[in-house]
Amino acid sequence: MLNKRIEKIIANYFDGEISKEETQELVKWVEDGNLDIFNEYVSLNFSIEQSRIITDAARAKSWERIMSHLNGAPSKKVLPLYRKPIFRYAVAASVALLVGLTIFVDPFGFRSSDTTIVNNNIQTGGNKATLTLEDGSVVALNEGEIFQNQNANSNGNALVYTAQKDPKEALTYNYLTIPRGGQYTLNLSDGTKVWLNSETQLKYPVDFIAGQTRTVELVYGEAYFEVSPSTKHKGARFVVLNDAQKIEVLGTEFNVKAYSNESSITTTLVHGRISIDYLTHQQILNPDQQAVVDKNTKTLTVNTVDVFHDISWKDGIFSFDNKSLKNIMVVLSRWYDFEVEFRSKTIENELFIGSLGKNDKIEDILSNLRELGVINNFKIDDKTITIE
Repeated sequence: MLNKRIEKIIANYFDGEISKEETQELVKWVEDGNLDIFNEYVSLNFSIEQSRIITDAARAKSWERIMSHLNGAPSKKVLPLYRKPIFRYAVAASVALLVGLTIFVDPFGFRSSDTTIVNNNIQTGGNKATLTLEDGSVVALNEGEIFQNQNANSNGNALVYTAQKDPKEALTYNYLTIPRGGQYTLNLSDGTKVWLNSETQLKYPVDFIAGQTRTVELVYGEAYFEVSPSTKHKGARFVVLNDAQKIEVLGTEFNVKAYSNESSITTTLVHGRISIDYLTHQQILNPDQQAVVDKNTKTLTVNTVDVFHDISWKDGIFSFDNKSLKNIMVVLSRWYDFEVEFRSKTIENELFIGSLGKNDKIEDILSNLRELGVINNFKIDDKTITIE
C-alpha cells in the first residue's frame, strides 16, 4: 500500500509539478524494494484511452530510462501538453513519459508573440475511408454511415467481412484506402483484424481459399495487424506484401510503416514471430524487435525497441521518443491533413519525447509549444502551417 505522501509525489510526477527533492524521495522509495508496488499503482491509476495496460517489461524499461537520466545522461525536450492536469489520464500509459518531466530538462522561458490564424481549415482526423469493390465501383465510408453488401458491412467505424458458405474457387480483391485525416479498422474474412492509419491503402481478398496462403498487400502507408492464427485455417500461413518486402506470419501482432514518400520501411513485432524477406535478406523477428529497411542503401537492420511508441496511434495516442519536431509534424500532418513550413532549421531539428492525444486541436498543440518557448510563433493559413 502507498502512503499519502508517495501518492502525492507520483501525482506530481505525472502532472509535471514534481520538485527535485520529491524526485529524490521517490527514487529512494522505489530503490528500497518498492518497484513492484510502484508499477502496480501506475498501471491501475494512470491509463490511456481504451484502458490499455502497459506490460511489466515496459514499466521496468521505463524506470531504467528514468535512472539513466538521473545519472546524467543527456535529456531531450518534452512535448508539453501532458503537463496539464487535463491530460493526466490520457497520456500516462507509459512510465517512459516520466523522463520528460521538467526535472530532467532545462525549463523553457515564455516568449511574447502573437499567433496568426488567417483562415483555419484544419480539422481533427476521424474514421473515414474509400472502399473499391471487385467490379471497380467505389464506396465512401464515413463515420456514422452504414454500408452493407453480400460480403461485408460497416457501421462507419469498421469494415467487417464474413467468410462465405460457398467460397469461390478464384480470389477476388477489394481495396481499402484511407485519406489524409482518416483512419479505419478492417476485419478480414479469416478473423484477422487490421488497423489502418492515415494515408494508407490495403489490397486484400474478399474471401480466402481454405488451406491456401492468406496474402494481403500493404500498397502504402501504415497498418497494425492482429492475425488470426494458422491453426484455425488448416495451417494456412498469413503473408503481408509491401514493395520488395515480404512478411510471413503464423499468428501474431505487428505494425508495418511503409509510406511511399519515406526512405525506410519499419516493421515492429509485438507478439509472436515473423519472417521478413527483403531482396536477398531474410530475418526472423522476436517480440520487441524492429526491422528497418533502408530503400536507398537496400539494407535491413534489426533493433530492440519499446513498441508502445510505434503502435500507440491505433489507440488514439501519438507517442514520440527522441523524434525531431520536423518528424513529429510529418506524423501530425497526415492526421490533421495540412502542409507545414519551417522558417528555422534549428527549430525543426529539435528532439522531443512525449505524447499527444489524437483528438487534440492542432491550434492548441501549437499554442502550447509557443507558450513554453519551444517555437517562437506559428501561422495557420487555410491548410498550411508556418512555424518560426
